[in-house]
Amino acid sequence: MLNQLAHLFWTMVAYLQTGSIVMFPLVAVSMVMWTLIINRLLFFHRIYRKNMPRDRAGEFVKNNEMPPPHIYKGAVSLLVTRFLKNRTHNPRVDLYILDETVMEIVTVLDRHLAFIGILAAVAPLLGLLGTVTGMMATFDIISMFGTGNARAMAGGISEALVTTQTGLVVAIPGLYMHGFLVKRAEKLKVLIASTGIYLQRFV
Repeated sequence: MLNQLAHLFWTMVAYLQTGSIVMFPLVAVSMVMWTLIINRLLFFHRIYRKNMPRDRAGEFVKNNEMPPPHIYKGAVSLLVTRFLKNRTHNPRVDLYILDETVMEIVTVLDRHLAFIGILAAVAPLLGLLGTVTGMMATFDIISMFGTGNARAMAGGISEALVTTQTGLVVAIPGLYMHGFLVKRAEKLKVLIASTGIYLQRFV
């Protein structure tokens, strides 16, 4: 097992060395992007689970009772819990507190999503930059040795193709996951907003 991991590691190192210096920011972009994606996936999974029905949420607000955390852990429970913690029992003030709580949770849902989209869009541009530098290296070799040195030319072309490939490999799943997370966030926003409107009658 360790030998296989070591072989995989050195294979990746050799692959990265085939590309230009652009490979280093590409790897950094990929690592940061996937760290944020995994963070959002875990967060959305947590608040999607065990969501209480709206009528049950209304009962908790009406009775000023905290939802049991071992039973309800979803987005609706988060809304009810945060609202009850800040509740003043002044209906006019509590309506503002409820709206503010909804906005706070909606803002949290959008966290990191724009940055994930930016990183996914930057990756193919970095790959294109590597393509340009690889082709420039190829043209430099042609200007010095002509077209007779196929091995030297192949190095520059390989550099151009590897960086392009890496940029696309980073960008395509990143853009897909960005779209997936945005749709998941939009569904949760609708749930939170509709629940907030429903709970106004119990304030």
